[in-house]
Amino acid sequence: MATIQSVLNQPRIRSSSLISPWITDKHEIRWVMRVRSMSQKHPLSSKRRPVVRAVISKDQEVKVVNSESTGAKMVDVKAVVSIRKKIKEGIVEMIEDQLELFRNGFGQGITLQLVSNEVDQETNGAKKSAEVAVRGWLPKHSHHPNILEYTAEFNVDPDFGLPGAVIVTNLHDKEFYLVEIMIQGFDEGSIFFPANSWVHSQNDNPEKRVFFSNQAYLPSQTPSGLNELRKSELISIRGDGRGERKQFERIYDYATYNDLGNPDKDIELLRPVLGGKGRPYPRRCRTGRPPTKSDPLSESRVEKPHSVYVPRDENFEEIKQGSFSAGRLKAVLHTLVPSIAAALSRHDNPFSCFSDIDKLYNEGITIKHDQDRGIFESLLLPRVLKGAANASKGLLKYKTPAVISRDKFAWLRDNEFARQTLAGVNPVNIERLKEFPLLSKLDPTTYGSPQSAITEELLQRELHGLTVEQAIEERRLFILDYHDILLPYIKRMNSLEGRKAYASRTVLFITESGTLKPIAIELSLPPTPSMPRNKHVYTPGHDATSHWTWKMAKAHVCSNDAGVHQLVNHWLRTHACMEPYIIATNRQLSSMHPIYKLLHPHMRYTLEINALARQSLINGGGIIEECFSPGKYAMELSSAAYKALWRFDMEGLPADLMRRGMAVEDPSSAHGVKLVIEDYPYAADGLLIWSAIKDWVEDYVSHFYSEPGSVKSDTELQCWWDEIKNKGHPDKRNEPWWPQLNTKEDLCGILTTMIWVASGQHAAVNFGQYPYGGYMPNRPTLMRKLMPREDQPEFEDLLLDPQATLLASLPTQVQATKIMAVKDTLSTHSPDEEYLGQVQPYHAHFTNEQTIQLAFDRFSARIEEIDEIIHRRNKDTRLKNRTGAGIPPYELLLPTSGPGVTGRGVPNSVSI
Repeated sequence: MATIQSVLNQPRIRSSSLISPWITDKHEIRWVMRVRSMSQKHPLSSKRRPVVRAVISKDQEVKVVNSESTGAKMVDVKAVVSIRKKIKEGIVEMIEDQLELFRNGFGQGITLQLVSNEVDQETNGAKKSAEVAVRGWLPKHSHHPNILEYTAEFNVDPDFGLPGAVIVTNLHDKEFYLVEIMIQGFDEGSIFFPANSWVHSQNDNPEKRVFFSNQAYLPSQTPSGLNELRKSELISIRGDGRGERKQFERIYDYATYNDLGNPDKDIELLRPVLGGKGRPYPRRCRTGRPPTKSDPLSESRVEKPHSVYVPRDENFEEIKQGSFSAGRLKAVLHTLVPSIAAALSRHDNPFSCFSDIDKLYNEGITIKHDQDRGIFESLLLPRVLKGAANASKGLLKYKTPAVISRDKFAWLRDNEFARQTLAGVNPVNIERLKEFPLLSKLDPTTYGSPQSAITEELLQRELHGLTVEQAIEERRLFILDYHDILLPYIKRMNSLEGRKAYASRTVLFITESGTLKPIAIELSLPPTPSMPRNKHVYTPGHDATSHWTWKMAKAHVCSNDAGVHQLVNHWLRTHACMEPYIIATNRQLSSMHPIYKLLHPHMRYTLEINALARQSLINGGGIIEECFSPGKYAMELSSAAYKALWRFDMEGLPADLMRRGMAVEDPSSAHGVKLVIEDYPYAADGLLIWSAIKDWVEDYVSHFYSEPGSVKSDTELQCWWDEIKNKGHPDKRNEPWWPQLNTKEDLCGILTTMIWVASGQHAAVNFGQYPYGGYMPNRPTLMRKLMPREDQPEFEDLLLDPQATLLASLPTQVQATKIMAVKDTLSTHSPDEEYLGQVQPYHAHFTNEQTIQLAFDRFSARIEEIDEIIHRRNKDTRLKNRTGAGIPPYELLLPTSGPGVTGRGVPNSVSI
């Protein structure tokens, strides 16, 4: 049978090489190639490696034979290479794919080289196979959609040993997504090399990629043949800290938040750098962009539609990108119409009545004609918008949020206001009141008397015969305290157009029935010469006027709660604080390190979503500044909260609950703590998730760190923890509360906290944003007017039309619809979401350890049990904070979810 020889000791075939086909019979096509080397720089053969002859025949198989007479029988080894194609391709991409298939068919697209676990005794370096081309005219489709399988065949010496790594070279002109490589032919069975990574073109970067097998090794256990590769891979990923990063790179490094402002566009968009002595903050991923022209301390901006650099494998995958783009489109359509309508009518009006808000869900957004100017009759644009509105009713109509889906007026009631402190989107600020009177810790020379205006006499009116002291002893008084965190910013916030806010304290009392109710609200402004004690207290109304002022006071508290939730509990404590953990994990832990493998699912998409947030949400002039009370001071406030409140040892759920007085230590309890309020849905469900994570982590860590001292002697692990403290959170590096990392118990505590923050904690404070905040009066993100006082003209307006007075204080129509659209997008699960306790097919071979697989199976089974427990709790009529007439069930910590805005589901990572 006629054959051809592929000269594999040449790196690629020039495009000028002659390729001639002829037909030998009706079944076979043969090709003759006259090959000329592009260079001898990267030869595919070396000393002691066999010459390889490849045969291409009608079934596209590659037969490899040894042409040397070495006297030793060579081992035939086959590599199956899984590559993921795009789901949706344009014509150009389809043509490019065909060219890639053509090049792969000739072995000129991808090459592989096996690296043994053993050292080459002659060179004392890594023992490597010959570099072999991946081939296949018609690659086989795997059982996963959009996955193609190519093959490559090796002859290796019988003493080669087991391969521990594969070196991959991409000779194509563009990157490709490598899912996995499977090596067959060794007595030990198939060996898997998980990748799930973009492999850059050699045209972009001549450095080859290295992928290790799914066997995990501590540094001290690394096979001798892989030691240098393990070290060099980490060095490559760290980069040198210089230059601007390119989109194809996968370099992880640190930078301050110096890219939030855009002074080159407008000096009003200059923002201070976060990170450093004055404004401490966690670090972000470095991009290396040059400074702005206006301010050398600020990094120049990348504006949409251009992307902010994140290491290549941190980018959204295609399904996620499509889902997120659809969400952004929906946000634009929701917001564009009222924005343009308001601009053309010269006013951004408040809602005139609550029925106008209801129309957003019942009828959708409508565009009103400006009859006075007749402009809609003369301009084409409004007619286009009307057409778009009519043609896209589904996109312009909001889904009814869960908070009003069962009871339209629930948000007005005190018990619902209080219930949401335990079962809403921000259930992490309520604290048990431990002492009275309430005292501020702020400097009294600047902020006035530290004592609250809430008096004992005032509280006792609402305590059903108890004294304040008795209520405190019986653990029945609670507080939402936003006084000290907000008061230093109130004067600046209130100087902004359309912003009026107070520092607030809200005292709540738990009734005999076990439900909470608010009993007093204090609203404070900074002292002035004419009013050194600028504090006012409101209590539940017993007449018409006090009834409405009480509602307005609650609205101010909700606005503060919304701002602290977004800037502190959501953005800072989950998104921003996870980023340094991810950077350090990639820089200091090899991909073969067991802790890297454990943390890997919990890092997915976080750097990308954070980069997008810096570009559009938390940036100067972005959505957060535009729609939340702190305005341009939003991120400064977040920095102040980091300085005053954040500490790693309090980020675990049990520690946080005890710090807030919402739980007490109880060694007899399954979770080690006992809740002060048993019907605390976030805490009760969260402790189930926390304990499941803790048990899984302990099983995992105990398997790999079975020897005494193995944690302390793990050089990569110790560098990882040191870098998190000293480079990821350097402004807090000297704090005494950082946990030690000497034992496996220390390690389990650190890892459980990180995984909880990335999964359960983020789910609890994120995916309820639209279900609870989608109805703007329930959680206004800003207030535009101060409380009406009896000596002011606004008080007369309150008496004449209290509804209009309240609505005039809430966000305008444009502000409301914009933040609703954003919350809708941020509350959305992507179809490719990876949930706690699940392993996606692409990651099925994350380990080859049977013990670890069995431990993970137990973890998955426990997560499924938790799903059932939460469903049962949501049907238990004794639990009034999650059941009852009109009460939405608490589902934010239900582990799984379908795509979309579901108000449930715990993803592995901070992925939105």
